[in-house]
Amino acid sequence: MLASFDTHLFWEALTSGPYWRGALLAIGLTCASLGTACLLGFPLALGRSSRFRVVRFFVFLYSWFFRATPTLLQLLIVWDVLPQLWPVFTGNWYTAFLAAFIALTLNEAAYMAEIIRAGLLAVDPGQELAARALGMRRWQILRRVVVPQAIRIVIPPTGNEFITLLKLTSLASVISVTELLTAAQDYYSTTFSYTEAFAAAALYYLFIVSVLMVVQSRLEKRFTFTSRTRKRAVSAPAVPAALHDAR
Repeated sequence: MLASFDTHLFWEALTSGPYWRGALLAIGLTCASLGTACLLGFPLALGRSSRFRVVRFFVFLYSWFFRATPTLLQLLIVWDVLPQLWPVFTGNWYTAFLAAFIALTLNEAAYMAEIIRAGLLAVDPGQELAARALGMRRWQILRRVVVPQAIRIVIPPTGNEFITLLKLTSLASVISVTELLTAAQDYYSTTFSYTEAFAAAALYYLFIVSVLMVVQSRLEKRFTFTSRTRKRAVSAPAVPAALHDAR
């Protein structure tokens, strides 16, 4: 089996333009989708604890739909069904990349909402009560007290979601997005070198994910160290003053 492995074809695929362009596209799609999903997930997380029943029900339906249906089905709905329902999603401007971005963003926002909500709930409620006693408003409490502490809790699962989303971008090949898996498919369709083509794609994914794991580990250590330093530096009498200054 190993004797049939052609290192020349493997290296040719590994260094070819379609492969590294596909890898860059996958990274760009992942960053854009996850970044937008975080922006959508924050209000969704707050909506889960809203005092309005309609808001809570909408957030529940949103999370239920996007977490219960396959990501591949959502991609096909956004690419094939959406233009039939709304003619505005037709024309040259509505590209396969944009459809993949919309589908992956909406899907990931449902998961990020739960991650962010868990991070917010993990913050000691006593700190929020102390901030309210000092007259701080809700958005001030979130920005100054709750969110900075929730970030260090949210980072590990967010890093895992980034890695998962990077691998999910391979599903976009079914709607003709020229990402890394599409490059591998195009290569073996012309050379019939399945082993070399997929081995090169796997090496790209392994390298990218390894770098992301290192970055995630650095971020976790940094925010954990910063959080511990702040706890040691702030004495009990200084807490009310710090909260007063944040108003």
